[in-house]
Amino acid sequence: MPASSSSAPSASSEQDQLLVEQALAGREGAYTELVAKYQNALYHHIYRMVRRKQEVDDLVQESFIKAFSALDSYSSQYAFSTWLYKIATNHTIDYLRKKKLQTFSIDKPMQTKDGELEYELPDTTYRPDRHLLEDQRRTLLQEAIDALPPKYHRVIVMRHQQERSYQEIADELGLPLGTVKAHIFRARELLNKYLRDKRGSF
Repeated sequence: MPASSSSAPSASSEQDQLLVEQALAGREGAYTELVAKYQNALYHHIYRMVRRKQEVDDLVQESFIKAFSALDSYSSQYAFSTWLYKIATNHTIDYLRKKKLQTFSIDKPMQTKDGELEYELPDTTYRPDRHLLEDQRRTLLQEAIDALPPKYHRVIVMRHQQERSYQEIADELGLPLGTVKAHIFRARELLNKYLRDKRGSF
C-alpha cells in the first residue's frame, strides 16, 4: 500500500543501520564503510559553511569522531545521515563561534563618534584552579600523543604541532594523500579514546 511503502526505510538507510550495529559490535570495517559513504557529502555540507579547504578536512574528520564516539546514543528512528549531518553542523557552528571569539580583540579600541571606546569585559569564567586544570589537560594530551604508534605519532605532530597541510605531510613522508588523511583520522580516534579513558584524571 502507498502509505506503508512511503514510510519504509530506504535500502541506503537499512545499510546504514546494519553498519551502525556492526560498528557497535566492534567491527572496525563498519566505521571505514560509513566514512567512505558519507565523507564527500559531509565535506560539501561543511564547505558551504566554512569555505576553507584545509579547515573543512579537519572538521569532517572531527565530525566523524564525534559521531562515532556517540554512536550508542543514535536512534534508528532517524536516518543515520540526518543524525550525522546534525552533529557536523553543530560542530562546525561551535568551531566558527569559537574562532570568531578568538579573533575578536578586546585590546583594540573601537572608533565611535565620541572618540575611542575600549572594551572591558568582566571575566565571568575565572576559576582559581583553571590554569592548573589546563596544565593537567595539556600534559594528558601530550601523554596521549606520545603513546601513539610511530606512524600515527609523526603525522599528528606534523599536522597539529607543526601546522603542516595534508599535502605537505604527504610530500615529506612520501605517502599518498589518502593515506595521510587516514592516518590522521585514526590517530585522532586513538587520542579521543585515550582521553575518554582518562577523563577521571582531571
